[in-house]
Amino acid sequence: MVRNIKEQIQTDLKQVKETGQLRTERVREIVKSAVSQVASELKEGSVELRTLVRDAVSAVIENLQEKGNEVKEDVTASIEGALEGVNRKRHESIVQTQSELQRLQTLLDSEEEKLQQDVDVILAEIQETGTDKTADTKNVIDSAVSAIKDSDEVSLLKKRYAQLQAQLAIVRANLAARYGGRSEEIQNYLNDAKTWYDQARPQAEVVATQVAQKRSQLEDKLGEAGTAIARKEFQLKQTLRELLLATADLFKEKEPADKN
Repeated sequence: MVRNIKEQIQTDLKQVKETGQLRTERVREIVKSAVSQVASELKEGSVELRTLVRDAVSAVIENLQEKGNEVKEDVTASIEGALEGVNRKRHESIVQTQSELQRLQTLLDSEEEKLQQDVDVILAEIQETGTDKTADTKNVIDSAVSAIKDSDEVSLLKKRYAQLQAQLAIVRANLAARYGGRSEEIQNYLNDAKTWYDQARPQAEVVATQVAQKRSQLEDKLGEAGTAIARKEFQLKQTLRELLLATADLFKEKEPADKN
């Protein structure tokens, strides 16, 4: 069956060309489908798999030679499609693992929230113990509790944690787009990124103009990426890459809250 991969791809390409609907994205899907079917019968990491990818790409090159310089995008698409097809099983395993990680993250967030609630109750009870004390003692207790509640260090840690999670979600969206992730999977990562990004934003502070502009650019990029997914644009990878760079650029800025 491996020997027939080139014939199968060339036949599919020919049929699509005859309808006048041969586009770069279609080349990717033809190669991905053909390679995925054969790869399911082979052992991961085997020599046959590498040969399969090489033959699939070769089939596209031979079929589209007459396009001259325009063949570059199609060859790139064939390579991407072959890699996506040959790694389909492994990617499905990654998706399952990621789903489990998200479940654990939700559990972790819930436990952290319960922990914070317990701490708030304890601090409130400590403040109540000072109600029958002298004014000076009560002021000392209130001041100590307020210092713990409003710790700049805790606030900064929470914000930095949210920033890292937002960046990580965008990194995963980039990897999913590069290695054959479905539109729904990429969109889920972008939704996670937006959720964490919103948590990382300052709640009550006036940010510098430069930082505010970069925040606006990041929000625009998140919107563009979502639109690109919905339209299944070939430009999606470039848009996600720009989003990743915009996030890194924004989060390295020093904001007023951090300086204080």
